[in-house]
Amino acid sequence: VQLQASGGGLVQAGGSLRLSCAASGSISRINAMGWYRQAPGKQRELVAGITSGGSTNYADSVKGRFTISRDNVKNTAYLQMNTLKPEDTAVYYCNADIQHNRYAPNRAYWGPGTQVTVSS
Repeated sequence: VQLQASGGGLVQAGGSLRLSCAASGSISRINAMGWYRQAPGKQRELVAGITSGGSTNYADSVKGRFTISRDNVKNTAYLQMNTLKPEDTAVYYCNADIQHNRYAPNRAYWGPGTQVTVSS
């Protein structure tokens, strides 16, 4: 299984970016998916998560600005980031809990990370 993230880049404060995370490989079911970020010198933190049923949760710092969504047919999660702030600068990682078959337990997979830089 591979997770491939895309959509990062450099944007001015107040701008928008959309991240995508596509899962491929031996997949029976993708349960929860999420986006995490890690800024220099800081611990990795959860930004947003979404269940297979579409329930979402967000870090307080991004509520009202970021929206997570998913396409279960394409095995892809998205993170729409609006009104970006310099403090959103970080490497963003996607995560997915994947079952390889209907009897297998969840296994967590991570994407390689994509850099988001917000200039002031």
